Amino acid sequence: MKGYLISVEGSDGSGKSTQLQNIIAYLQQKQVDLVVTREPGGTTLSEAIRALLLDATYTEMTAKTEMLLYAASRAQHVEQKIMPALQQGKVVVTDRFTDSSIAYQGYGRELGDMVEKVNEIATGGCQPDLTIFLDLPPQQGILRKRQEQNHTMDRLELEKLAFHEKVYAGYQALYQKQPNRICCIDASQNVENVFAQIQKQIDALLGL
Repeated sequence: MKGYLISVEGSDGSGKSTQLQNIIAYLQQKQVDLVVTREPGGTTLSEAIRALLLDATYTEMTAKTEMLLYAASRAQHVEQKIMPALQQGKVVVTDRFTDSSIAYQGYGRELGDMVEKVNEIATGGCQPDLTIFLDLPPQQGILRKRQEQNHTMDRLELEKLAFHEKVYAGYQALYQKQPNRICCIDASQNVENVFAQIQKQIDALLGL
């Protein structure tokens, strides 16, 4: 039995957390054998790397260091958690995957093609069967984040708007290259409309 990997992507403030909860609730209701995870993170070691990456005090972190830490976290995550679940025929839903690195480090940090090459090594070629890209311009996303109650902005969220605009351009470029894998959904719509479109994509993939 084949497992499936579904990733949820988008710029900061695009509504990923809300839609992830909707996806999880829907798949649990359908009694899908489900593993839910996130990046960076997903394993004990990967979560430790996440803490380093998002700590706002590490302002001296270089672009290449950032890229390699994300890749290290992902390598552990894929080998320890994602691949075993897929081999058991489970559906894995992850909050971010390689597209994030290409958008944030490849485009945002302007590291280019090296990000994709490093991540091919980190993942062993593991790619999502479906990527939900929640499309929201960065100005709107950052505004949403700042309006959230009790939310402390992390190291990447604190970057200037110009950085987030490059990240957004990266996501757009990825979608143009791989429209069969990446489903682009207008995240400025209301929550119900966004999820209705996500559900349609998941149903088609899983045959629900």
